[in-house]
Amino acid sequence: MSVKAPGTRWYNAVWRWHFYAAMLCVPFVLWLATTGALYTWKPQIEVWLDRPYDTLAAAPAVSADAQVAAALAAVPGARLHKYQLPEAPGRAARVIVGTGGSETLVYVDPAGATVLKTVPVEAQLMRVIFHLHGDLLIGDPGSYLVELAACWAVVMILTGLYLWWPRGRRGLAGVVYPRLRGGRRLFWRDLHAVSGIWVSLLALGLILTGLPWAKAWGGYFKEVRQITGTADGPVDWPTGRPPAAARAMLGDHAEHGGMAMAHVAARPGDLDRVIATVAPLGIAPPVLIAPPAEAARGWTATSDAADRPRRTQLTVDGSTGAVLTRRDFDQRHWIDRAVGYGIAAHEGALFGLANQLLSTLTAALLVLLAVSGSVLWWRRRPVGLLGAPIPLSRPRFSVVLIGAVVALGVLMPFFSISLVIVLLAERFVLRRSPAGRWLGLRAA
Repeated sequence: MSVKAPGTRWYNAVWRWHFYAAMLCVPFVLWLATTGALYTWKPQIEVWLDRPYDTLAAAPAVSADAQVAAALAAVPGARLHKYQLPEAPGRAARVIVGTGGSETLVYVDPAGATVLKTVPVEAQLMRVIFHLHGDLLIGDPGSYLVELAACWAVVMILTGLYLWWPRGRRGLAGVVYPRLRGGRRLFWRDLHAVSGIWVSLLALGLILTGLPWAKAWGGYFKEVRQITGTADGPVDWPTGRPPAAARAMLGDHAEHGGMAMAHVAARPGDLDRVIATVAPLGIAPPVLIAPPAEAARGWTATSDAADRPRRTQLTVDGSTGAVLTRRDFDQRHWIDRAVGYGIAAHEGALFGLANQLLSTLTAALLVLLAVSGSVLWWRRRPVGLLGAPIPLSRPRFSVVLIGAVVALGVLMPFFSISLVIVLLAERFVLRRSPAGRWLGLRAA
């Protein structure tokens, strides 16, 4: 299949790489759009799931020590990792305890220290969806696959914009809205092109704000910050999926700078003194209070608000209740703040319900883009061939093209590695194999 379009060889080459990127990305786009849209509505889903534990009879609470003791008794051999402050009367306290290589979330009625429910932290529905979205439930290998798909999705979007760009066309039909009376072929073409232009900037935003979580890109980002002197203490977003032992010590929030440091046993009365100090401060909920790590002086009280610009972290002396340190979001390095804003927008938490609706619309448009592109491919492909555009000849690589590829390679090293592999495989293996014609690498 070749392209008889303005721009000759360069247009054909761009379409070819658009096709390659789409073949890799479409299954991931469908998966990530679906799981991401579900995770966007996490607050509402968790409120619905937890309603039996947050509609308790309001009554005077027993001490936090008693609540923790009940949680520890429910999980023999465990140690306190975090205590989550109840957000209002009649709501259960959440106590996270750890034993071995796992953490357990225990719901405790504050009025009588009655255990209402226990569930492994990683077995919670929204944690499962989080990992389905971020690492396909297979840990670091899944994170690498998702990151690879994200990198090529950027290529798919940028090449798609080039192919969409109006060339000598009059009017907005087929450019910003689909033509409905030109037959099925024209309808699917316009649906794909128009949905692509409307979703492109939003999709690029979602991809770029999701990269800090990725195993390879997140590690690369940390190294660059170390080299450039812009690192500013531990980040508050996970990179990849930590080993089970580290998860047991730190959970998802890395309150001790990403180091797997064991929590010391809490002294009686310390937690209640810390709560008495922290509760009146009005820190954005949920507020997680963790006992000191080994060799650390104070307890940590951390806001785990999904809207990250509202987060605050304190260290509090358990013996006196005195605040030792406080760090608000606006005191962090500007890079951390930029990433925090991006992650909050990515999760649908930055500007409330409107953010959730916009993210869901973006996911729906991405699904429409993937489905319409697949339909176009299926309807146009020659019988017995994959349907990739056949290279007319080698395009001339302009300075702009080389600069764009280099920029993408620097921004996303994982993409540059995969691009080199694909180019070498295409040139030295696939072109010379019997499957070369089926793949569209040479004409019949």
